[in-house]
Amino acid sequence: MAVATKERTLTMAQAISEAIGQEMERDERVFVMGEDIGSYGGIFSATSGLLDRFGPGRIMDTPISEAGFIGAAIGAAAQGMRPIAELMFVDFFGVCMDQIYNHLAKNTYMSDGNVRLPVVITTAIGGGYGDAAQHSQCLYGTFAHMPGLKVVVPSNAYDAKGLMIEAIRDDNPVMFFFHKGIMGLPWMSYFEGSTNAVPDEEYTVPFGEAAIVRQGNDVTIVTLSQMVQKALVAAEQLDADGISVEVVDLRTLVPLDRDAVAASVAKTGRLLIADEDYRSFGLSGEICAIVAERLDRITMKAPVKRLAVPDVPIPYSRPLELSVIPQVDHITAAVRDLANAGS
Repeated sequence: MAVATKERTLTMAQAISEAIGQEMERDERVFVMGEDIGSYGGIFSATSGLLDRFGPGRIMDTPISEAGFIGAAIGAAAQGMRPIAELMFVDFFGVCMDQIYNHLAKNTYMSDGNVRLPVVITTAIGGGYGDAAQHSQCLYGTFAHMPGLKVVVPSNAYDAKGLMIEAIRDDNPVMFFFHKGIMGLPWMSYFEGSTNAVPDEEYTVPFGEAAIVRQGNDVTIVTLSQMVQKALVAAEQLDADGISVEVVDLRTLVPLDRDAVAASVAKTGRLLIADEDYRSFGLSGEICAIVAERLDRITMKAPVKRLAVPDVPIPYSRPLELSVIPQVDHITAAVRDLANAGS
């Protein structure tokens, strides 16, 4: 007799914290380090409640020295531990770039596999709330460009928990990006679609498997993170006008589910890429290349469209910030253009 799975609705912050806690209970080698991750619970609540459960020996507040504690995580992993290091904002990677790019990403390869580095670096991404140019970028394309790192970018609580458990258990270094605007924080507006039903038991979401979060026939939107929630809102609005939109949530960039992208575009013949990272040399260009390289099997009804952040720093000014980061109305306008093209 099948036993019903108990589900509760969790925010993404709660789901991430629960995933970490369950893995810490399962495996004593797992520990967390970072700035304000202890009694404060992380400024975006990704480690909320863990200090009380596991103590300061496994939930370690660090000095403001990203190079120091990420370097310590790398060393601990090389000695058999499974550390999680929270880089408070992804924008701060510049001060620990050598540790991530030249050590974490490369040392397994350079040691011929003799050194394993099962490190998870969690970090907050995204704008939309006026935190200016040094605290509002996404930059996941930057890390996806560097061989040796797996790159995970969830859009909702269910995926966040499963992907986090998968990341902690992976023997390779994983960059885990969570968007502030979908964490479900009471002091910050967020897209409620990111808060959803999450089983209380442990489970994993495999890397490299995109999710078709909405079926459609007229236009494909390929996207990730908070932009998934914006795309779903836009798709509902467009459906009222008779435009059927399929939304593909990539979930991970490394590995990337190229086949899912190609299959959806082959079905609809129209593609919009919605991305909060920078436009040039990034994710949107890679998705375009996937389609271009398969034009012998994909018939396009219209040229590909891209929505991404133009190559400018994220402005502090609220109106300017909203203008450079793709919004729901930008998505609906782009889809309408695509639906009308070639029809």
